[in-house]
Amino acid sequence: MKSRFVRAGLIAGAMLAATPALAQTKWNLPAAYPADNPHSENLVAFAKDVDAATSGKLQITVHPGASLFKAPDIKRAVVTGQAQMGEVLLSIHENEDPLFGVDVVPFLATSFPDAMKLYQASKPAITKKLEAQGLKLLFVVPWAPQGVYVNKPLATIEDMKGLKWRAYNVGTARIGELVGAQSVTIQAAELPQALATGVVNSFMSSGGTGYDAKAWESLKYFYDVQAWVPKDYTFVNKAAFDALDKPTQEAILKAAATAETRGWKAWQDKSTWYIDQLKAKGMTVEPPSPALKAGFQKIGEQLTADWLKKAGPDGQALIDAYKKM
Repeated sequence: MKSRFVRAGLIAGAMLAATPALAQTKWNLPAAYPADNPHSENLVAFAKDVDAATSGKLQITVHPGASLFKAPDIKRAVVTGQAQMGEVLLSIHENEDPLFGVDVVPFLATSFPDAMKLYQASKPAITKKLEAQGLKLLFVVPWAPQGVYVNKPLATIEDMKGLKWRAYNVGTARIGELVGAQSVTIQAAELPQALATGVVNSFMSSGGTGYDAKAWESLKYFYDVQAWVPKDYTFVNKAAFDALDKPTQEAILKAAATAETRGWKAWQDKSTWYIDQLKAKGMTVEPPSPALKAGFQKIGEQLTADWLKKAGPDGQALIDAYKKM
């Protein structure tokens, strides 16, 4: 009888000891940009907020720099449950659905306030499309307005002919085609090596990407075209989210709302800092000449028409809603 009670006590003790481990959930969040990029720093802060709000019940590990999955593979990894959460530049998936590329339609939304309006106008449709793929949208954070990095002065759009042009989505590839450049698809994590080895000698991106890639080591000029404000989307596998208890779900949603506000402020605060850093590193930073700007605007009109043709009535409705805001 005594041995039976001892055995029962040991079993009960083992169950109690195991309870914290069973209660703790560990998730992975792959991301595409370096650890010191504002997007990655914001994700780490988000993970810490969730950890604190759940008293360690849900622990999220951020994997920056495309260290767990390359940028184009992150979304699929979350859909299939290989990772529970992820952050991606949604426009790289424009081939899946044109609406995913709305924020890189040239000259549609070129400032942070306009980018926020476009996000608010597009959020319902994009949320619905992500949910159909098994994803729940958590928060969205912008980059800085996009400019052109190049190894020579540009007076007109014709000066871009023959450049080795880095593309990272449908829009940038199409720009390369329209200006007569040689487009090479390269994601952010591979950009420093591509620049160093001469695979590309030009690209369009934010001051943040140029800083991360140390563009000044290979290129001399940055033209602040302010063509568009792309955005990164952070989402969770919906089945994984639904399996959590209500308090944990609420903790995630609250931390996500905080992360979105913090992320928008961080990029507004830091966009000028990045431009100053490019100058300090020796790059020539200039606004585009009237002729160069006119050339980009003409290309923008073509790309907008292309996008609207692909997006159809849904795309037109989205643009109409944005313009009314």
